Amino acid sequence: MVLGDILVDVEHVAKHYGEGDTRVDALRSVDLQVKAGEVIALLGPSGSGKTTLLNIIGCILDPSAGRVILDGELVFDGQWLRGDLRRLRLDKIGFIFQSHNLLPFLTARENVAVVLDLAGWNDAEIAQRAAELLDYLEVGHRADVKPAFLSGGEAQRVAIARALANRPRIILADEPTAALDSNRAQLVMDLLRKLATEQGACIIAVTHDEKIFDRFDRLVHLRDGSLSEH
Repeated sequence: MVLGDILVDVEHVAKHYGEGDTRVDALRSVDLQVKAGEVIALLGPSGSGKTTLLNIIGCILDPSAGRVILDGELVFDGQWLRGDLRRLRLDKIGFIFQSHNLLPFLTARENVAVVLDLAGWNDAEIAQRAAELLDYLEVGHRADVKPAFLSGGEAQRVAIARALANRPRIILADEPTAALDSNRAQLVMDLLRKLATEQGACIIAVTHDEKIFDRFDRLVHLRDGSLSEH
């Protein structure tokens, strides 16, 4: 894969809950393509389907219909085509959350290392990759510090390092800057754009944060389960 290749291809994806008079359509035949190097925002009011779409792309939630192709691999077509979705997520996807969700009893370094351990890396590779990422994100000097003693910006950068640990091509972020001030929010978005460009990844972020809209290549709007672009 090279920069510009399609990493996320969602075709006619729908998600509904219930049947008959009680049926709720969270997504209605959504089509979305995201290329390597792209940083896009998912916008829309609460209940519009943003997190539902993010969770389907992240192989956490089953679509009711449609196809999902990740990094050139057809992974959902009426059913999941991979038996081990945990491994699929480890191989292809990095998650960044509004609350950094770092494990409080582990240091910054250990929070990054645990992902690599799950992925089967050896100790030497884990140590090198964790150090490389934390230095890259300018928190290497805080590697031995636990989350409670990190600033909000530092904790979010450690969470980004963890999301990138296994070199995923697809990075999904749910309100990644909501808890940050303007300067920190801009820093996080600049780092994500740098990563997308340098590592040929794509980034899809759910956000309401207007102060970072200018950092996105595209703004994709969801309303009542349907998608439009502006």
